[in-house]
Amino acid sequence: MTTHAATSPSCVIAIDAGTTGVRSRAVFPKVGAVSATAVASYREFTQHFPEPGWVEHDAVEIWSAVKATLADVVQQVGSASVAAIGITNQRETVLAWNRRTGEPYGTAIVWQDRRTAARCDQLAAEGWLPEVRATTGLVLDPYFSGSKIEWLLANRSIPVDDELAIGTIDSWLLWNLTGGKVHATDASNASRTMLFDIRTLQWSEAMCGLFGVPMSALPTVMPSSGRFGVTSDACGAPSGIPIAGIAGDQQSALFGQACFSPGMAKNTYGTGSFILLNVGEQCPPVAEGMLTTVGWTTSDSTTYALEGAVFVTGAAVQWLRDGIEVIASAAEVGPLAASVPDNGGVYLVPAFAGLGSPWWDPYARGTIVGITRGSTKAHLARAVVEAMAYQTRDAVDAMSLAAGVDIKDLRVDGGASVMDDMLQFQADQLGVTVRRPSDQETTALGAAYLAGLAEGVWPSLAAITAEWTVEAVFEPASDRTIADLAHAGWQRAVERSRDWVQH
Repeated sequence: MTTHAATSPSCVIAIDAGTTGVRSRAVFPKVGAVSATAVASYREFTQHFPEPGWVEHDAVEIWSAVKATLADVVQQVGSASVAAIGITNQRETVLAWNRRTGEPYGTAIVWQDRRTAARCDQLAAEGWLPEVRATTGLVLDPYFSGSKIEWLLANRSIPVDDELAIGTIDSWLLWNLTGGKVHATDASNASRTMLFDIRTLQWSEAMCGLFGVPMSALPTVMPSSGRFGVTSDACGAPSGIPIAGIAGDQQSALFGQACFSPGMAKNTYGTGSFILLNVGEQCPPVAEGMLTTVGWTTSDSTTYALEGAVFVTGAAVQWLRDGIEVIASAAEVGPLAASVPDNGGVYLVPAFAGLGSPWWDPYARGTIVGITRGSTKAHLARAVVEAMAYQTRDAVDAMSLAAGVDIKDLRVDGGASVMDDMLQFQADQLGVTVRRPSDQETTALGAAYLAGLAEGVWPSLAAITAEWTVEAVFEPASDRTIADLAHAGWQRAVERSRDWVQH
């Protein structure tokens, strides 16, 4: 690989700690109209499924992957070129560790984990939902960190003392990068824990009390764009590099898509899909079916977002490949879906882990309806692809209603965004233009931009906006009749998937 000389423009290394792997990437400012060649390193880590509905990660393995990929990128670009490090991470995943030894108290509980569904139901039955919604902007769902932390403390004999640290993956990585000197997070990650007051931007005593979480163990909340600390020796990078940006992966993608003005929206088609709408600097009132979240913070401002969370999109493609072996590789799903003119009346609701926005039904389950003797694996593949667009429409419709604004266009990224046919179908379903950027690694870009903005690599938001370029545009059909009929069929299928598990 080519090594960039130290005379290259200063770069920012983004650490993107995702759900299945870690990618470290060097992001260089454009020189004129030219971007530097991408320099990146990737390493997967193990997924653990100890019981049905349980998902866990080994936090030490994640840290090892970060160290390895970070060292690889630093070696390629030259340490003198690195101006800062930014971190973005799978949100809601949480762990506890010992500040003195650095050892985690067991595995991290992943955002997909559903083990606390009954506890969330209990709290809702006790009437806690309105206060949770008003304080945190979230719903009572096992997706978020609060009930996971409660479970950890109740089931792992964790000593609640001055040595206890609790945090999301970003805070774990920051703690390790700084050699245990900094236990901090940013407001975008804190706003996903169900323990954070999104209006005061402080940990909520009431919410921490509800879940029995000691506030002394939680990280300090700092601006998303600003210096958190500097690297220590033996962290995979030279010591003294500023760690100057942190954001949860979906908020980071919103920033990386340069959605800096109210009304701008993005969707990331990953394992799940997450649609975020910038709603400005005033925290909006609670919206039915939507999450209110902190987009990012700087030293002098806060940007809020509405979020629609779709739990399964790309994961349904993985299920086609690994679960029922309809395809041999994920790349086959697009061409297979395109080989038939329509879905043949087949709808697949991928509620494998329940339904997210706007339904919030943890008891929904995956459902296939409309199968006839003439249905083929191509129709099933098309139903999976179309479900990505239908779920996005459901979330966007609810979001637009809640925000009182029509989304003018949708910026997209993530693995499934390579499928032109799906994006055209998405544009038709939404009735708005869909834009795919030239650089689709927007999650990493967002972390780099946040850190680089703090350290002067990019002087302003306008400078970042100037770097966003479009690769493909998909315009909606002028007649919505066919799209609306298809969506009505989808909604009937959703109703049949809901509240399936007895509880």
